[in-house]
Amino acid sequence: MTPPDTALPPKRKGLTRRQRRRLSRGVQYVVFTAAVVAFAAAADWGRLRNQFAQRAIAEQMFPDVITLALKNTVLYTVSGFAFGLVLGMVIALMRLSSVGPYRWLAGVYIEIFRGLPALLIFIFIGVAVPLAFPGTEIIGGTYGKVALALGLVAAAYMAETFRAGIQAVPKGQMEAARSLGFSHARAMVSIILPQSFRVILPPLTNELVLLFKDSSLVLFLGVTLEERELSKFGRDLASQTANSTPILVAGLCYLLVTIPLGFVVRRMEAKAQEAVK
Repeated sequence: MTPPDTALPPKRKGLTRRQRRRLSRGVQYVVFTAAVVAFAAAADWGRLRNQFAQRAIAEQMFPDVITLALKNTVLYTVSGFAFGLVLGMVIALMRLSSVGPYRWLAGVYIEIFRGLPALLIFIFIGVAVPLAFPGTEIIGGTYGKVALALGLVAAAYMAETFRAGIQAVPKGQMEAARSLGFSHARAMVSIILPQSFRVILPPLTNELVLLFKDSSLVLFLGVTLEERELSKFGRDLASQTANSTPILVAGLCYLLVTIPLGFVVRRMEAKAQEAVK
């Protein structure tokens, strides 16, 4: 009997894993470019320009779109963020408390205000509160109402952010502080919270961006001409001119704030990752 052929079969020639990955990436680029070109070729740019890019209408918006609308938007956002920051911190500490009713109340608050749309909160503040407490005025007028509505929504998310940041600090930090004679409250304020802020600062900045956009809901509270924010300002002028250029300009004003904030968030997240390494 002849011995069996023990020679190995020749290796199949083909693309390596890296080559296949490069080929797949190249195909995706080609498909994406083709889709963009097809979209650009199919769009009626003339009609879009007439409806969204009328220079004369855009010029009418200045300087009020900056000095009035953008200013009010920033004020609404900052006031809501400040109130939400304080309330969120309190809710987070209640959530971590050893007292059962505090934890229960904090949990109920977080679940309710994270589950309800911000629009319903604004309607509740603008309609239900005056009906429930006749003759009662919220301090600050419209600005106070917006700060309350935005703050109530933001606090629910910030509370969970604070809780996660506090729990990310090693437990040994609290134990070391207590061994040095610090009370629990003093150790939390002086030791734990400053360390947790390095972790929670990027998500808090993201929350600021979300509040900046949610400030457009102020129209449901009923505002005067001097209290209009960007969305209301653009929508009113669009109705007057029967053109959508004011909407586009208002959107660009939002981007003037949100894009730099997004860049700041990415930088902070990168620094936080470097610190961990």
